[in-house]
Amino acid sequence: MFGWKITQVFPEPDVLAALEPEELGLRLLPWLATIPAGNRQLLWAVQEANKSYDGHLHRHVDTAIREAWAWLEGQALLIESPQYGSPNSVRVLSRKAVQLVKEQDPRRAFSARLIPKESLHPSIREDVWSLFHRGKLDTAVFEAMKAVEVAVRTAARLSDKDIGVGLMRRAFDKGSGPLADMTMDEGEREMRAHLFAGAIGSYKNPHSHRNVALEDPYEAAEIILLANHLLRIVDVRAAAVAGPQPR
Repeated sequence: MFGWKITQVFPEPDVLAALEPEELGLRLLPWLATIPAGNRQLLWAVQEANKSYDGHLHRHVDTAIREAWAWLEGQALLIESPQYGSPNSVRVLSRKAVQLVKEQDPRRAFSARLIPKESLHPSIREDVWSLFHRGKLDTAVFEAMKAVEVAVRTAARLSDKDIGVGLMRRAFDKGSGPLADMTMDEGEREMRAHLFAGAIGSYKNPHSHRNVALEDPYEAAEIILLANHLLRIVDVRAAAVAGPQPR
């Protein structure tokens, strides 16, 4: 019984297949480190992935694992095992690879399970999900919050000149906002305007003006899920503003 299953690192095969060989190779190293040396072969890795993904290993996943394995060997991170006669197909982690595994943040290795693809709003399901799983955390957060900004502007039917915090306050103004829910108490309407303005001001605007170092996948996932929640609210308000559809 190994310490990790490949599905803990990549819950969905699409995540694995979307990575470049070097990205996938480095993410696979901690998983490979838990595998007994005698089993550490390319064929075993492909078969294990096939078994772990419900027996359905599509062509892109097979190719991605083989490319990543070749990259690891090319970088002298996987080397021929000295315990067997040469040549042999069993690989061990090189000294450099062992050091990389020690230095690697385990949170990043498991970050793929933090945001299930099906849980995301359609407007961020593909691009933001892909960016997050590729480790582009800053860009993923920015794109998620930009999607909120675009959705609010479109639903409120405001102009392209309305941006950022000002857009949120105008769209959700407690007295006159086109997206304000007048069935809510006045105080709640005001807090919703603060919610949207605060989210955009805190997580979208800074990324628009300067480089913001975001390295914690857990924090990034929480911000993306906040954007996801805001997008759901906008959908509800947009439907209410549009009124019932004719039959």
